[in-house]
Amino acid sequence: MKLNRRSFLGASAAASAMLAAPQVLGQARARVVVVGGGAGGATAARYIAKDSDGAIDVTLIEPSRSYYTCFFSNLYIGGFRDFASIGHSYGTLAAEYGINVVHDWATGVDRDARTVALAGGGALPYDRLILSPGIDFVEGSVPGWSVAEQNAMPHAYKAGSQTQLLKAQIEAMPEGGVFGMVAPPNPYRCPPGPYERISMVAHLLQQINPTARILVADPKAKFSKQALFEEGWNKHYPGMVERIGPDFGGENVEVRPAAMEIVIDGVVEKVDACNVIPAQKAGRICAEAGLTDGNWAPVVPHTMASRMDENIHILGDATDQGDMPKSGFSANSQAKVAAMAVRAALTDSRMFPAKFANTCWSLIDTDDGVKVGASYEATDEKIAKTDGFISQTGEDAALRKATYEESIGWYDGITSDMFG
Repeated sequence: MKLNRRSFLGASAAASAMLAAPQVLGQARARVVVVGGGAGGATAARYIAKDSDGAIDVTLIEPSRSYYTCFFSNLYIGGFRDFASIGHSYGTLAAEYGINVVHDWATGVDRDARTVALAGGGALPYDRLILSPGIDFVEGSVPGWSVAEQNAMPHAYKAGSQTQLLKAQIEAMPEGGVFGMVAPPNPYRCPPGPYERISMVAHLLQQINPTARILVADPKAKFSKQALFEEGWNKHYPGMVERIGPDFGGENVEVRPAAMEIVIDGVVEKVDACNVIPAQKAGRICAEAGLTDGNWAPVVPHTMASRMDENIHILGDATDQGDMPKSGFSANSQAKVAAMAVRAALTDSRMFPAKFANTCWSLIDTDDGVKVGASYEATDEKIAKTDGFISQTGEDAALRKATYEESIGWYDGITSDMFG
């Protein structure tokens, strides 16, 4: 079925009807605090608020007043969208759903007292807590790079000013210059993301700097949709993209931001712009709350509850949950399961078996869209893949265009599902 805004929201409405439950009368309202206002957190907050009939008080903590989606940020780099189109506000969540939106940093969790500390002072009590903090970077995973160097060599893996900076640096490259990327090791946010980004950088350079070159240092032997991307690069950008995998030193990389150099297996490469995407881990608040295995936060697949604390649910990129990729679609899907579990725990509403889905679309060139996706179910051990699909090499132009148009409908649908 072709996915568009109407069908996406229709499916969401059907899910909401299944989640509906009677309000517990004569009791003080239960309190849910949600940390992180992205695809996981915003969705969870909205679904709990809209389906609890006023029985649950929902507070969403998010420092940014405007949220810029990582998904589709590559299309801004490629010139297919303007920056404003990937930005969204929290006004509707507050005005129409009664969610208390607090623009501040959550700095810590007291699991015994069940409170969340705020950078601005004070603490918020909760009966159930939902953490959807996204990612942080593993310090030292790319020698020579740290967050202090992110202006010289942006990561742009948290959308917003970093995305704008990276695009500006690409546009400022000299004629025939070199764009470098240090790709991340597994697991990481949005497995097709770095390679869609290469495609979008190539598209932009083809328009403004056609003799420029793209150099990718990659520690992975293979990556998501590899055959599709390589087919597209050879077709649309012949000779522009060079990827160096681990067999040729792609896992032995150092960067020198001050000199704008990448050192690949001892060979120094001068670059004019460079996107460094380090190894990743769960957002810091998960580790500080004692909810990770060192890098990621293990969860119970049936409810997305932390395996360390049943009163805390963790969503999206931060989790260690099984077979699902770390993506916006995955976080949105997991958020609905968590919302149902929270409502069941706090209002005695019915809990249905957890089901999950994901699709990741990528744009390679104008109207050349590809996708990969799957359905999943909860087992006691993990979220397990039940079936999947992927675009095929050699597809005709009409199908690729339809795939791209499907992704536009999905974006409109999921952002409406997140923000109302």
